[in-house]
Amino acid sequence: MMTQTERMLDIKQSALGNRLERETKREGNASQGLPAKARSLTAGVQSVKEELVAVRREQAKLQQAIYEAAQVQRRLCAPRELVWGEFEIAGEIFPVRHLSGDFFKVMQLDSALGLAVGDIAGKGLSAGIWQAHLMGLIQRCARRNSDPAAAVAEVNGELCQDQGERPLTALFFARLDPQWNDLVYCNAGLPAPLLFRHNKTVERLEKGGPMLGALQEAAFNSGRVRLNPGDMLIAYSDGVTECRNSQEEEFETGRLSAAVGAVSGASANQVLFSTLGAVLDFADACSPEDDLTLLVIRRREGTTIERSASRSKDFLAPHRGPTSVVRPKKAERRGHRSK
Repeated sequence: MMTQTERMLDIKQSALGNRLERETKREGNASQGLPAKARSLTAGVQSVKEELVAVRREQAKLQQAIYEAAQVQRRLCAPRELVWGEFEIAGEIFPVRHLSGDFFKVMQLDSALGLAVGDIAGKGLSAGIWQAHLMGLIQRCARRNSDPAAAVAEVNGELCQDQGERPLTALFFARLDPQWNDLVYCNAGLPAPLLFRHNKTVERLEKGGPMLGALQEAAFNSGRVRLNPGDMLIAYSDGVTECRNSQEEEFETGRLSAAVGAVSGASANQVLFSTLGAVLDFADACSPEDDLTLLVIRRREGTTIERSASRSKDFLAPHRGPTSVVRPKKAERRGHRSK
């Protein structure tokens, strides 16, 4: 779970610790009748102690820098909670390391709302660094192309032009039209998002294409669905459905559907954290092996809201969600579900 730099610091600290122990033993032996040599060894022990303190200080600075980078990354995945006309939107990432290879983004695209969920192959620092680049690239391409498939194809072409190592990326990108309440989407390699209809049926949003960064000439298609009052869309990374418990069972799509169905009618934010709690409950003592990301879009029931310029104001000043996923105690989670 450590980065390469942290591992090197840890090895260096361990080596210095072993050296300190050897020097201390030699100092004890030399002190029996060899004062001059003992003084020399004492100086050696002191030198090792100072080196060890320096390594620990360097490690603490590195950990602080990574923590600060993680906070920047979380701010880039924003807004975390938003009410936009008739729609509630909530998103969260749960990284298994300091930085996440997963991301989500909600963006204003003229009168439409852009929605993205991505999963970059790999974890930790390398995936986290690529994340900022990918999010900026998606925003630029989304503003140049009204068709999600065209935007995704342009992102793929940009990635494939790189002669170095390409960040293979699974991406779900969609545009939400406020006039017709239509969602036009392209799903490039991410697990098919689930559309929970108000009548209890579930649809899978599968139209799209392959992962990005693999084939420059890959073809992508767009799909279209209409979100009716009470409908809810769940987009997620594979870390959610592939999360395992101690019996090596995966959470899978069936359990995800059941977890969302159990809180039918709740707000998008409530559905988000209840579902994440169900995943962590399932894993129990087993730590997730991959980043978890969820994005929930819900059209509220019985709302008649005037569409005006106030929507842009709401977008720029979204409702703030919690800054991190805090795993509640198991008893508290069970108590919440029983209500």
